[in-house]
Amino acid sequence: MDKVKPTNNEKLISGLVSIIMPCYNGEKFIKETIESVLAQTYTSWELLIIDDGSKDSSVDIIKSYQQDQRIKLIQQANAGSAAARNNGIRSAQGQYIALLDSDDIWFPNFLQEQVSFIKEKHTVCVYSSYTRIDEDSNEILGPVRVKKHISLKNMMAVDQIGCLTGLYDREKYGKVYLHEELKSLFDDYAYWIDIVKLEDSAYGNPKVLAKYRVRENSMTSNKKKLIIKHYNFYRSYLKEGRIQSYISVLQWGIQGFIKYKAKIR
Repeated sequence: MDKVKPTNNEKLISGLVSIIMPCYNGEKFIKETIESVLAQTYTSWELLIIDDGSKDSSVDIIKSYQQDQRIKLIQQANAGSAAARNNGIRSAQGQYIALLDSDDIWFPNFLQEQVSFIKEKHTVCVYSSYTRIDEDSNEILGPVRVKKHISLKNMMAVDQIGCLTGLYDREKYGKVYLHEELKSLFDDYAYWIDIVKLEDSAYGNPKVLAKYRVRENSMTSNKKKLIIKHYNFYRSYLKEGRIQSYISVLQWGIQGFIKYKAKIR
């Protein structure tokens, strides 16, 4: 992993949260996601929606919300989630960067809680607990309760940050970009690793502040392929040896079992 280089000469609006939302054929869920942003009690935000060559009605839906000038549409030919997120980050003006997929949901107090939390901890990265919902927005699994504090070592062993809950303060180190060479394979995991690496530290808010949507056709539904992809990620991106990569995959598997074993009663 290369050291992240500061880019502090870029425009930064203090207190503003830049929300980066990639979208590809997201017509089924994106309304609910946008509405969850509009419902935020913390109102100093910009929502950068990057349409990644959608073939459905996503663009029309996004345009219908643009009477709110905080919502901005960026269109690109299909290039994957990492390229779409980077396109949004390049245009971001906020002090804080948050990543939100077009099918996930924030509780109304998400931004208020996380901005307060990052200031309280005097840190550059925070995340929170979250719950899981199905395609009908019904809660299907118990909440994921996060660790109060993690180091880079913790993060490299197992992804500790739910992408939809992370908040990064770029004022000190500048913007951090996703690795497009990963071709949208755990690019969000690598992104948060790079951010945690900046200070070898991140803090978890125990409050449940978001809803992650578990979709039947998602990559995580194919367990065998996912195991192979995790192994390849540890080997190629994290540069772990063969044995350590097997150990890391085992740790990930145990964590995943704990995370998904208990259905809501």
